[in-house]
Amino acid sequence: MQSYLQLCQRIVDEGVWVTNERTGKRCLTVINADLEYDVAGNQFPLITTRKSYWKAAIAELLGYLRGYDNAADFRALGCKTWDANANQNEAWLANPHRRGEDDMGRVYGVQGRSWAKPDGSHLDQLRKVVDNLSKGLDDRGEIVTFYNPGEFDRGCLRPCMHTHNFSLLGDTLYLTSYQRSCDVPLGLNFNQVQVFTLLALMAQITGHKPGRAYHKIVNAHIYEDQLELMRDVQLKREPFPAPQLEINPEIKTLEDLETWVSLDDFAVHNYQYHPAIAYPFSV
Repeated sequence: MQSYLQLCQRIVDEGVWVTNERTGKRCLTVINADLEYDVAGNQFPLITTRKSYWKAAIAELLGYLRGYDNAADFRALGCKTWDANANQNEAWLANPHRRGEDDMGRVYGVQGRSWAKPDGSHLDQLRKVVDNLSKGLDDRGEIVTFYNPGEFDRGCLRPCMHTHNFSLLGDTLYLTSYQRSCDVPLGLNFNQVQVFTLLALMAQITGHKPGRAYHKIVNAHIYEDQLELMRDVQLKREPFPAPQLEINPEIKTLEDLETWVSLDDFAVHNYQYHPAIAYPFSV
């Protein structure tokens, strides 16, 4: 919580106004932010200075791990975050590659599970990483990336959290995740939850202990219509202690994640929080 609040305060104090072309709004912006999460100690980075809805974040992560490309599939898991980008993004609605209602195109998990190769075949990045880590192997390239510039025109949104790099030291697994752009009031806690949970899940299904997760953000910003709520409400609140995440120990393989795992297999304990804040969302 402290590193999150420090980043928010840094943006308020030091941020520079930048106009975002996609949304048409100004953003108070800083460059380069580093966050760390103690996955080994199960210090779940769920924001306590406002109510945060962790279930949708984990549901979205499950959709990524399954390679979903349709907002309806995410909704079935318990996540509605792709509804707007799939169905209200004007540029995507006019895109000839869009296949109809709820289609997201080749974004995020599609790239992670089915990266198109020049010969027409597809590479499953996640499978390669899981197989190597399960054998205790780290080739210094245990990387899953969603960032494919050659197919930006085939998806509704470029990935914000774009690359996950796993590192194995002895029997402890670490994760470094890279994010090019971050809506700090709304999106960051989603991303924090997902980075933490991704390391916890990958350690569990590959037979390792989780270590620390490192979260690197390039462009961190607060939209102009979010600033007052952040500065005058959320930053005035005192944080509570971190809660803990419980994951069903019966989740043992990537196939489990692909098939039967649901939100019922996750629980958060000891979550104290201040009232929710209705931050505006920019499509």
